[in-house]
Amino acid sequence: MRVKHRSIRVDIRTSLYTLTLFLILPVAISLIVMLYSADSYQRSISRMETVTSIMPVISEQIPEYMWSVVAGRQSFEDGDVYGTIDRVNTTLNSLIASVPQGQYIELSVARRTMETLRDYVSQIETGMTMGRPVVVCEAILEEVRSVAALIQEMLNNYISREIGLVSRAGVALHKAVLVATCLELLLVIFTLFITFRMNRHLCNSIHEPLVQLEHFAGEIATGNLRARAPDTSVTELSALIGQVNTMAMKLETLMEQRRQEQINLQKAELRTLQAQINPHFLYNTLDTILWQAEAGKSSEVILLTKALSDFFRISLSAGEDWVTVSQEFRHLSGYLAIQKKRYRDILDYSINVDSAMNDCVILKLLLQPLVENALYHGIKYKRGGGNITITGCIRDNRMHFEVRDDGRGMTQEQLERVLAAIHADPAGKKTNSPDLKIGFGLCNVDQRIRLYYNQPRGLSITSGAEGTTVCFSVPIRGREELKHD
Repeated sequence: MRVKHRSIRVDIRTSLYTLTLFLILPVAISLIVMLYSADSYQRSISRMETVTSIMPVISEQIPEYMWSVVAGRQSFEDGDVYGTIDRVNTTLNSLIASVPQGQYIELSVARRTMETLRDYVSQIETGMTMGRPVVVCEAILEEVRSVAALIQEMLNNYISREIGLVSRAGVALHKAVLVATCLELLLVIFTLFITFRMNRHLCNSIHEPLVQLEHFAGEIATGNLRARAPDTSVTELSALIGQVNTMAMKLETLMEQRRQEQINLQKAELRTLQAQINPHFLYNTLDTILWQAEAGKSSEVILLTKALSDFFRISLSAGEDWVTVSQEFRHLSGYLAIQKKRYRDILDYSINVDSAMNDCVILKLLLQPLVENALYHGIKYKRGGGNITITGCIRDNRMHFEVRDDGRGMTQEQLERVLAAIHADPAGKKTNSPDLKIGFGLCNVDQRIRLYYNQPRGLSITSGAEGTTVCFSVPIRGREELKHD
């Protein structure tokens, strides 16, 4: 299933925007509500101050001025009573325009009543101009005072209404502040919860792939080049994991190529060692045939020539590394027949092989080097000669082989040095140490068994005063499993 990727940068940006929105939104709403309430409150206060400023003009200044005119103390020309009335009317018109609809009834009535007040002032002016009695003008002056008092009462009613509105607005603002505070607390709690969830989700989305990548790197460090880190939904880490997996794949391929090259190199070295061994044996055998021919023993020459022919035919085996068990033992019989002619007085041998193994496949030239080692380093140095016994059997679904001689054995110290030489000298390189020369052929066979059969153990060696025994076991293989290397 395809993994849906997401970017860490996008996740962080989304988290930041979400948290910012949750934090700014309640603050913005509260600020708007408080600014609106404060502005409304400030406008109400300003209107009340304006009304308060014109009330003395209406209730005191105009009546007192008209009284001075009626009493003869001042004339209309001395004061600007109509200008004062006009300014009051302008102020009332401005207040009516600024007051919300339905809340300016008192102001509207007061504005109309100001026209009545203006009429009374006009009547006093006409009376004073026409020389009417003071009593008549005083009666009109009383009407001016009554109208001014009425206007003042209306303005007081307006102020009372405005105070009531301001009071209710204050209560509403208080409630709004409480509600906004509660909402802000809830939003803060919710924001903290969302922050915790998003933070945990973001940390997990980064932490888990990193842990997997760390585990994967540890697997590679321990040599498990087949390990692969699973894909992740995080875009940035997905690209990194893909590159690391590609690197591991290429490293595995390179290591496999290197291993195969090393195997091929070791095989080439071992084949070279085999080529180095065969000429030495060939020279000795040809010398033996030559001696027999000079002695006129034609039958012996024929026997040795046939044995040598069988020996090299199987040794070469058309360049193949695998032969049947019957071929391997025929090759060994040819070798022992030749050596028996050379060491007639000191060498006896016996070959015992289970016939069920004849058609099984085995890596060639495993037994001959062991027999050669037994002959040259065991039997040859024993006074009176000795016997070499070669056995082969099937046990536990494996082929078991044993080469035993009753020649000169090895001390425990010598055996340990030979075993050390086998493990320390895998290529079977020549050395001047006698004990390591003993292990030369053994090392070759041991390495070939472990290399071709891919098993950790090759030869098993025991030795003492009674002789030396070398044995090994390999899996059973049929002809159909014959491999060409």
